[in-house]
Amino acid sequence: PSNMTSRPVISVFSLSGEKTSTTTLPAVFTAPVRNDIVQFVHTNMNKNNRQAYAVSMRAGKQVSASSWGTGRAVARIPRVGGGGTSRSGQGAFGNMCRGGRMFAPTKTWRKWHRKINTSQKRYAVASALAASAVPSLVMARGHRVDDVPEIPLVLDSSVESTKKTSAAKDILAAVGALADVEKAADSKKIRAGKGKMRNRRYTARKGPLVIYKENDGVSQAFRNLPGVELCCVSRLNLLQLAPGGHMGRFCVWSQAAVDELDVIYGDEGKTIPTAAMTNADLARIINSDEIQSVLNPAKRNGQKALRKKNAIKSVKALEKLDPYAAAARKAETRAMEARAGKKASGLAAKRKAKKAFKDSKKAFIANASEQGDVCSEGFTIEG
Repeated sequence: PSNMTSRPVISVFSLSGEKTSTTTLPAVFTAPVRNDIVQFVHTNMNKNNRQAYAVSMRAGKQVSASSWGTGRAVARIPRVGGGGTSRSGQGAFGNMCRGGRMFAPTKTWRKWHRKINTSQKRYAVASALAASAVPSLVMARGHRVDDVPEIPLVLDSSVESTKKTSAAKDILAAVGALADVEKAADSKKIRAGKGKMRNRRYTARKGPLVIYKENDGVSQAFRNLPGVELCCVSRLNLLQLAPGGHMGRFCVWSQAAVDELDVIYGDEGKTIPTAAMTNADLARIINSDEIQSVLNPAKRNGQKALRKKNAIKSVKALEKLDPYAAAARKAETRAMEARAGKKASGLAAKRKAKKAFKDSKKAFIANASEQGDVCSEGFTIEG
């Protein structure tokens, strides 16, 4: 690639764990890390190794049964014929019946496999490769890389000619990668659920992924180590680079495999995806002096929009829409006020007269009480 000189270099370690040389970081390791694309492609790729399953087409239907029809005060479900046994007359075939078939019996011609766009698959592989070169993502995935001198870890090309598992184990121990293998070995547990009866008895974590260019015995040397997987650089598999759809697989490269990446993703090879944004910190971009200097100033204390008034409740609003209706309403309001005032004055006059009448009654009774009893000393009738 044209930017070869501008890229950083990565160390190459010997099989004894000593740094021997450096090589240029392949351009594919600068690809954008897109977790969404990796998960989408992994989900669909993982469906392509499923086997078809279905219930028997005769299941729940291996009995002679027919409906009794209407008029017998029973459900119209098919019923087993015959007599002399408790089975006769029982419902059959339906998914709600004992011994009946399931609802919507599964078929082998279900859509098991998924097609995936080639561009998406290549984007996902490039993203997974870029993520494998980020130590924080590798550690976040659970790999034990505390003693690994550098990530990505590149070993001398002579690792491809390793033929003994004991030698492979010594190589991993020399570069600090054996802890991840031991972690995978210690994680072996019996699976929970029915899978333990179906040739999936054990589960274990993933260990390092050894990537080579030529298999001169490296496959036989590393394949028996627990959790360790191998892959040829020309056949990179997303299911190995991002198991479970989680990026950041700990990869152990041979130098020949790393150099081959620039051929696979070179000028004549596959296109390396580019990020939509060079700097994804959008807040920093917006608040930068370059952007803020050409923006219009913030509008403050702008003219406040007047609140729309209801013409049914507000006479002023009605006057703008229909002056005649407003005048009629004002006249009606004045008439109501006049009627209310007249009524109030009439009531006040009545109350005043009633009060004066009560006062005269009280005065008469008081005057009569002062004269005493006129018959206390008797009286005579003159003839």
